[in-house]
Amino acid sequence: MPAPQPNQPKAKAKGTVLLITGLPAAGKTTLGAALVGHFEKNFGRSVSLLDGDEVRKLLSSGLGFSREDRQLNVLRHGYVAAEVARHGGIAICTLIAPYASDRAEMRQQVTRHGNFVEIYLSTPLAECERRDPKGLYRRARAGQLQHMTGIDDPYEPPRDAELELNAAEAGVEQLVEQVTAYLRKHGQL
Repeated sequence: MPAPQPNQPKAKAKGTVLLITGLPAAGKTTLGAALVGHFEKNFGRSVSLLDGDEVRKLLSSGLGFSREDRQLNVLRHGYVAAEVARHGGIAICTLIAPYASDRAEMRQQVTRHGNFVEIYLSTPLAECERRDPKGLYRRARAGQLQHMTGIDDPYEPPRDAELELNAAEAGVEQLVEQVTAYLRKHGQL
């Protein structure tokens, strides 16, 4: 058996992208932030959180909320997340991503380089409206805000998500455990 070459690079672990999708105020950012801490502390993994609001401010600041702009926003997330996965890291994308075709295209971008796990936070609209931390639903119902997903813009619930979780029925710790169990079962942690 030949001796290993000293300058030969080691094979990297395959990276993983988690897309956490759902209505505004479904709990996407809360779950994403909790997962980052959990994975870093308990698994020593490199984790990047690509939060929808933050990415929209920085990488997608010129985009509005038209169908085309929403698609481009999702694909920008996908590009950055795929790069994280390509280097063996975990990227957690917390964004509404309301259209099934855009989520499918993001999946294709990522699976060239790593694993893709779609997590649908199916928190009911009534609960999201009750939470309404930014007052968006209130403003949309009052006619002061247009293109509000779930009110006057559509949200196409995922049909092929690897996980469907309801943040109205489970606390964030339970959700973290459910995601962790899935990833461990599929050898992604």
